Parts: sequence; structure tokens; C-alpha cells
Amino acid sequence: MKWDKLITTKRFGMENYYQGNHDGRTEFQRDYDRLIFSPAFRRLQNKTQVFPLPGSVFVHNRLTHSLEVSCVGRSIGNNVGRELSKKYPELASELSEIGAIVAAACLAHDLGNPPFGHSGENAIGTFFSEGKGVEYRDKLNITEAQWADLITFEGNANAFRILTHQFEGRREGGFVLTYPTLASIVKYPYESRFADAKKQKFGFFQSEVESYERIAEDLGIIRNPNNKDRYARYPLVYLVEAADDICYQMMDIEDAYKLRLLTFDETKELLMRYLPMKRRERAENEVFKMVSDENEQISYLRSSVVGTLIDGVSKVFIDNEEVILNGEFQGALIDHLPEELRDAYKHSSKVSVKKIYRAQMVLDIELAGYKIISELLDVLMSAVFEPEKAYSKQFLCRIPQQYNVSAESDYEKVQSILDYISGMTDVYALDLYRKINGMSLPTI
Repeated sequence: MKWDKLITTKRFGMENYYQGNHDGRTEFQRDYDRLIFSPAFRRLQNKTQVFPLPGSVFVHNRLTHSLEVSCVGRSIGNNVGRELSKKYPELASELSEIGAIVAAACLAHDLGNPPFGHSGENAIGTFFSEGKGVEYRDKLNITEAQWADLITFEGNANAFRILTHQFEGRREGGFVLTYPTLASIVKYPYESRFADAKKQKFGFFQSEVESYERIAEDLGIIRNPNNKDRYARYPLVYLVEAADDICYQMMDIEDAYKLRLLTFDETKELLMRYLPMKRRERAENEVFKMVSDENEQISYLRSSVVGTLIDGVSKVFIDNEEVILNGEFQGALIDHLPEELRDAYKHSSKVSVKKIYRAQMVLDIELAGYKIISELLDVLMSAVFEPEKAYSKQFLCRIPQQYNVSAESDYEKVQSILDYISGMTDVYALDLYRKINGMSLPTI
């Protein structure tokens, strides 16, 4: 892959039209602003990241997480752009935009996640693979590849759909973002039928295959040298992924400390592992003597670790640029950090699984979310595919018109249902669940 093709200002859905820049913003800054002001982005404020939405203690939701990932991604992108500009001075103008591209892509990376965190994804997939949705496999006129999309529903693929799909009454091209921003969010550039059986991750649904292929051809994204059914990753995907890896690890630890799932000493020990001995000594002997508040001490360590990891993954990318451009790089940037940092990250991950992701409050919200989404799917599928029933007629009137539940194909109908559900906030999904089960009534 070549940098002179990988970065372009071409917009999806507006390939033959260019208005020009009249307000001083670059095209990639316009992507960022377009995402910030979108309803889909605002809805992230009421979607679970890991912990239940805040009560007395404020923790991260999908929106605050995405904003922080964007900040970290911009820093990584600026580091990489600066170094690449030295290597390719003739492309300095284009390469200087990497930070802006990555920042915009980071804002968008979680747009496709349904309510209630990862349990929402699992609820949708298992509804069709082992729940009540199994019965629709023989009822619907749907291909094997399309069915694979449903039983392995993936938030990353759904984000690409939200950004590119023309919903009813909306303009062609979805968000009409630039090709580089769109390519930067596709972590798994292949169809669901080509996903690993164990991991079951993929980058786009059958309905968006042609859209991704169009982008890939224009940007010069090559096929994976080891698997021609897949594309190689667009290089900037690695930077978006690294920013996400850094943030969810560090911020989950900080949230766990605030919720007292981790003690001060446990949190401090986890974060200190990332720092070289001189930085640890400076923290103990200088910073902590000036700042005695334990919350501020944890914030200082978290900030120091984030900065250390930003520099680390930036260097990994630059050192492996040729391998990445050849589509031969294996794993994530985090996996290739120096041994000390890599070991600290692995240790944090183990502790997080044991003390954070299996905490009762986390499991409770996942179990509740699973039940809510499964019930909503059951009712919506019945309404859409049995529209002649009285209850179905009433329920169909409640679905916003942008979702084409009367589409020609069965696959498109199901996708419209999933578009509706995945766009819900936790609060909206819970409210709708209560109403359809007669547990609450609307107020006047």
C-alpha cells in the first residue's frame, strides 16, 4: 500500500462532487465536527461502557470513552504523521492529517454498539443462533452469508453500516465521511462468513460489502497476503485500535478504583508497573509529596501511563511501517510493545477480568440487557413478519420511519429491526421493554 493513495479527501456518496473548503477546516476536521454534532454520537451518552450508568459515582459511558479515545488517537496520529513526514517530505501535507483522521475515526468506532455493552451484541447474535430467532432460519428467504451476519452480530460492522447506509429520508452516503476516516474504523476487513469460528469478528455486513470494496479499491488497500478472502487492514486502523486499547484498559481501572472494586494500593500497583524506575521514584518522592489526595495521585499515574503507551505504540507503528503497508503485520500494536510495558498490560488485563468484568454490578447489567434486547427482538420480529396481526399493526406504528421495515427482502427487514434496536440507548430500551410488558404506562 502507498501513502499517496491511502490519504484522500474523497467523500463517500459525494465522489463526483466537491464543494471546496470555505471555512478554514480541513476535510478531516469536517468529519470530526460532523460526528460530534450527530444524534448517533450524542446517544452514546446513555449507553453502557462497562459499568452501569452512573448513580452517585460518575463512570465512563460510551460517549466519554469515545471522546477520550479520540484524544489519545489524535496524539498517536500526530506522532506518526510527524515521523512519516520526515521520511516522505513530498507527502508532508497529506501525512500531517493523520492525527485528524484518527481522531475522527476514534469518535465513530463505537457508534454501532447496541445498548448494554457487549452483552447487547451477544444478545442479538444468540437470539438468532440459539434463542427464539432460530425458527426464522427456515421461514426467511435469506442466504447463508446473510444469516452469518445475524448469528454473529458485530458492533464494528454495524458502525460501518450506520456511517455509510442511506436510511429512509436521509441522503446518499450516510454521514458522507471521507474514505480514510471510514476505512480507519474497519478493524476486521472481511465478511462474517470469513471470520474465525472462535473470535467471530468481522468488519461489514453483506449489505455493505460493495461499499467497503469501493473504498478499498480507491485507497489501494490490498488483499491479505495470507488469506485472499480478507483485506489487509488500512494502516490507520492500528492507531485507532491502539487508542481504544489504551483507554479502555486505563479508564476501566480508574473507574474500578472509584467504585471501590480496586483498593488504592491495588490501583497504584497496577499503574506503577508501566513506569520505569526513575518515573516511579519521582512519583513517590516528589509528586506525591506535593499532591496528597489519593484520587489525584491515581489520576497522575493514569495520565503518566497513557502518555507512556502513546509514545510506545507510535514507535511500534513507525518501526513496522513497511510490514504494515505490505499487509503482513500480525496482532495489535500493543502486542509489540517492549517487554516491560507488554507484561504490565497483560497483568492489568488479567486483574480486570477477575475483579472488574466479573464484578456483580457488571454481570447484573449484562444479564438485564440480555433479557431486554432478546424480548425486544422477539416482539419486533413478530410484528414485522406477521404484520396482519392487531398487535403488530399497533407496534409497527411506533417504529421511526427512517427504518424501512417494509423493505423488499427479508434480510433488509431484519436489518431495519437491528438498526432500530442497536440505535437505542440503555434507558430507551429499558423504557420500551417495560411498556410492552405492561410494567409502566406513559405519563401525560
